[in-house]
Order: sequence, then C-alpha cells, then structure tokens
Amino acid sequence: MSLTPVPVALKALLDSVPGPTPAETLPLAHCAGRVLAGDVAALRTQPPFANSAMDGYAARAADLEPGKELKVIGESAAGRGFPGPVGGGETVRIFTGAPIPDGADAILIQEHAEGVGGPVIRVTRPASKGQFIRPAGLDFQTGEILLETGRRLDSAALGLAAAAGHPTLSVRRKPLVAILATGDELVLPGEPTGPDQIVASNSFALAALVEQAGGTALDLGIARDNHPDLAAKIEAARKAGADVLITLG
Repeated sequence: MSLTPVPVALKALLDSVPGPTPAETLPLAHCAGRVLAGDVAALRTQPPFANSAMDGYAARAADLEPGKELKVIGESAAGRGFPGPVGGGETVRIFTGAPIPDGADAILIQEHAEGVGGPVIRVTRPASKGQFIRPAGLDFQTGEILLETGRRLDSAALGLAAAAGHPTLSVRRKPLVAILATGDELVLPGEPTGPDQIVASNSFALAALVEQAGGTALDLGIARDNHPDLAAKIEAARKAGADVLITLG
C-alpha cells in the first residue's frame, strides 16, 4: 500500500480552498492577529513638520561657531512651538519633538552651549546645517503604502496603521473551523471512562491550533458511530456557517 506524501496531500487540501474569507471593517483595537484585506496607505505625513531630535537650541547654522554668543528669544516645546522667526544672532530654546522655528536650520545640543548671563548663550562646539533636525515626512508621507494586502497584523503593524491615521482597517473574517470527534470509544475530559473507552483529547489540541493560526474553532463534540448522529453533527456545522470541517476519531 502506498501512502500519499505530506506535501502532495497538503497541496491537494490547499487547492480545494475556494478563496479568502469575506472582508470586514473593524476598529484597530480588534484587528490584532487579523489578515489585511487591502493595502494600507498613509492618510497623513509623519512627522507632519520638521522637528528637533535633541534638547538644545535652534539657530542658524552660520551662527553656530565656537565662541559666538546668541540671544535666546523664546522656547519651542512639543505641542507648543515658537511662533516667530529666528534671525541672525538669535536662538530659541528647543526640546525633543518640538517644531523647528522659521529661520533656524540647525540644532545646537544643550551640552555644547553655556550660559553667559541673562538670555544669552555661548556656543562651545560648532553645529552644521540640518544637524539634529528630523525633516517632515521622514517616517512616511501621505499616500505611501505602509502595509500590504495579506499582512498578518501584529503590534508593530497596528501601531503603524494608527500613526498613519487609520481608526479602522479592512481585514478578512476569521475562518470558522468546525471540529468533530467521532467514535463510541470517546468520552469528554472529566467524564468517567468505561473499560473500552478513552478521553477525547485531540479535538482540544486542534481547537487551540486553529485559534493560534487566526481562526475561530467550533467544537461539535463527539459523534457516535451511527449515521443519524454523524449526520446531525455535520448539519450543525453547516448551519453554523463553518468554512472548514475537521473530523477525527
């Protein structure tokens, strides 16, 4: 007797699958482990504005030479930017994530500045143009495809979708997998076993595998070795809308 090799059997099984399950739209909080039904494009640019990568002072790079003294004219913080421009000989105290003021094109980190009294600092080390500035769109830009169809959504993917401005996503419905154990010799865990009976354990292991793989398991219990009981259990799977029926015994 020849046995069907596992790869051949698996291919035959997968070839019989009619296609993906229908799409449904869910809130992000309910999308973990789901499979994307369509590409996800950015609805916004991230970051939406040029911002500082360090705490320090925003100024013109031409002014950031050792020994140069600059007047501190204000402050730019995350969520509260400096409203005016920065001119020659001026600087703005800035914090990580804060918007770059107009006119500034470099960040002098705070370790490279020293106070000289009043609202004045002295540059101790030079800074080049663009130094420690994160430009707008560094992470992604509006319209950019960030996640592709078929991607299983993990924590990183969901965080990216949220940052891109998506409150919901189109995902595939979880396949409903019915599991049916058959045999007069089987009893459920916790039930007394007769002299010719064993505990039905494989159906519980299969149900866990289905859930781990992203499906929804439907336990049909145990069908006894007679046609009416087996037919009734299979009909229950059909009425429940099962996409797959796994029988074991």
